Amino acid sequence: MARMSDKLVDLIFTSPPYNMRTRIRNGEYTTRETSEHFSKKYSHFGDDLPIAEFYRVHRQIISEMLRVSKITLYNIQIVTGSKEAFFRLIGKFAKYIKDIITWDKGFGQPAMHPNVLNAATELILVMESPCTAGRAITNSYFERGELSNNWKMPRQLGNGNGHNAGFPLDLARKAIVNFSAEGGLIYDPFAGLGSTAIAAHQLKRRWIGSEISSEYVELANKRLEPYLAQDCLF
Repeated sequence: MARMSDKLVDLIFTSPPYNMRTRIRNGEYTTRETSEHFSKKYSHFGDDLPIAEFYRVHRQIISEMLRVSKITLYNIQIVTGSKEAFFRLIGKFAKYIKDIITWDKGFGQPAMHPNVLNAATELILVMESPCTAGRAITNSYFERGELSNNWKMPRQLGNGNGHNAGFPLDLARKAIVNFSAEGGLIYDPFAGLGSTAIAAHQLKRRWIGSEISSEYVELANKRLEPYLAQDCLF
């Protein structure tokens, strides 16, 4: 994003890692054991940053997203390793947050510890820059009374390729069709397996994807092959 000019992108739709591998032991934050566990979502990324570092990284990321995009939809989940950082970030960027969409997955995977609620929902922060007062979203393409802030759709199940944190194509499509116009430029800075890119292409938008894992880029390109010519891939 640092190489992008201001407001280059019409819409960012993305879902960052949630710090799932950070846990509590003896009242202190620590990294989960390295053994296989359903909290391990990625094959090449620990997903276990210290809380202060997780906050610092996402503060920088959100600042850049607000700079390069007209509107950003940031899909997050409140888990042990993200709770403090995301709540602080919501406060810090409150004036840019126009609304919060609840993604209702219909089922919450059983919590890892006693006295913890099952997480059947995730949050999508709807952010615009420059900020304006109120809840009206400038970069929106739905009519009055047409779109709810509660989106019900099942989550994407793991696919056995070392990336088990994908969101459903329908979620990306709903975001893209309601917050961008045909021909607009869509960006996903945590592109993963390319779901945002596929949805953008299906809806006749241009797209950019960034991803640090070469393995995920290769898998994303394979998923995109039915839709795009080879020279249009990541």
